[in-house]
Amino acid sequence: MVAAFGQTLKTLRLREGLDRAEFGSRIGYSAATVASFEQGRRIPSPRTIERADEVLGADGLLCVWKEEVERAQYPVFFQGMATLEKEAVELVSYSMPVLNGLLQTEEYMRGLLGMRRPPLDEETTEQRVAARLARQDIFDRRPAPFLSFVLDESLLRRPYGGKAALRGQLEHLLLIGQKRNVEIQVMPLDREDNAGVNGPFTVVTRKDGKKFVYAEARGIGSLETDPEQGVLAAALYGIIRSQALSPRESTEFIERLLGSL
Repeated sequence: MVAAFGQTLKTLRLREGLDRAEFGSRIGYSAATVASFEQGRRIPSPRTIERADEVLGADGLLCVWKEEVERAQYPVFFQGMATLEKEAVELVSYSMPVLNGLLQTEEYMRGLLGMRRPPLDEETTEQRVAARLARQDIFDRRPAPFLSFVLDESLLRRPYGGKAALRGQLEHLLLIGQKRNVEIQVMPLDREDNAGVNGPFTVVTRKDGKKFVYAEARGIGSLETDPEQGVLAAALYGIIRSQALSPRESTEFIERLLGSL
């Protein structure tokens, strides 16, 4: 599908008599990146597709691909969850040993992706970074969904990508936590009770009230659609929240960590 989109893009570009460099300058990319789009090695964002459609006078021909191409930028195991994030009225997440992708800065993302074994190629890394950044539109959506995150203290101390990246990540958490529809809490390491010991998970509630549970480990994602499991996971998250620091205490905790770097 991505290859077919790339071939369509190339055909329309040639019809307009544009070389890759000229077309790239009009949509804000290099000739090399345009080649990657056309060869299916890199997936353009929805905004890029809209701009390309306009520049090439495609009258919506490229835009009809937008949703499918956007879905293709995520690993297959995450595509269902990516769709649910766009439909969420509520999303709650317990994170360990890494931050939920919705909270990650670009530097933190690159630090994580750079540790993958076997290593990811450059094109895949860029694709994953772009996809995660695009997901963060959820914070500015209207009407605003309710977003709650409980973060294990350990992941706030791990300098993935270096100390500068960690500092930037902690600053980003403080900024995100100021949004009225977002609550961030920290689960301290010294807690004797932690109902989240079985690992990270996310519960998404859709407008129709149905809840979905997503969990991921070792690059394998699981999306649970059973209503009973959704209710149980939401109840479990409530217990985890009650055991963690309050949002205000968590802000002060992150500020102290930031001050120690």
